[in-house]
Amino acid sequence: MPTFISSLHNPHIKQIAKLEKRSARERERLLPVEGAREVSRALAAGYIPVAAYICPTLAAAPELQPVLDELAQLERSGHTQLFTVTTEVYARLAVRESSGGVLLVLPYLPSALDTLLLPPDPLLVVVENAEKPGNLGAILRTADAAGVDAVIACHSSGQATSTDLHNPNVVRASLGTIFSLALAEATSEQAVGWLQEHGIRIAAATPEGATLYTATDLCGPLAIVLGSEAYGLSDVWLHAAGERVYIPMLGQADSLNLAASAAILMYEALRQRHASKP
Repeated sequence: MPTFISSLHNPHIKQIAKLEKRSARERERLLPVEGAREVSRALAAGYIPVAAYICPTLAAAPELQPVLDELAQLERSGHTQLFTVTTEVYARLAVRESSGGVLLVLPYLPSALDTLLLPPDPLLVVVENAEKPGNLGAILRTADAAGVDAVIACHSSGQATSTDLHNPNVVRASLGTIFSLALAEATSEQAVGWLQEHGIRIAAATPEGATLYTATDLCGPLAIVLGSEAYGLSDVWLHAAGERVYIPMLGQADSLNLAASAAILMYEALRQRHASKP
């Protein structure tokens, strides 16, 4: 049977509340997930929470019943610790007011480069030094829609800490598609070495690129690499790239939103790959 919690001072509640901070998430290797769609997609992808917090008053939507049934089964099998909480306690746990009444606590997702299993002629997206979790989450959402085979989040040496894949805002902005994607986190140097070792071409997106993105061959084993809006790509990627591509800017703006640029390039790659098939 689930354990009932009504106190904001309960040790479990205090522990989960701390996971809002990156340092606590990385120390505990735990990721809080809220939202009906996000929770459903995490479970559908086969991720098993170590704990789940349910507010029965809020989790009354019919579409959540399969989630509640699965969590009850996971508790009975000893895989998941289940708690029911009051609305006040759930409000302390959840970042969003209307997040469905169910919060999962998942172990960190597999994110080592060596865990990536790629098909022939893979399409990857690499994001270096992403500053905003909303942008990174939106890129994951588009990558899922465009059939990208893996997304690598990386950071360059000497750069301020970038957004991590396990930021709850990344999960929210991805609408839970993060759970259906192959993911990796690495330094820029590690990512370049891994791509070269696996024979994957590197196309760097930069305003100073030499080739229009539509004139670049985006078929075959390829990694499309994008940098932060503030700093662009580091020299590590610019030196390693076989192609430097640009998106034309015909107005006063000198750059696009990172997620918008990524979407344009992903769907151009998708268009070319479909056009090349018999």
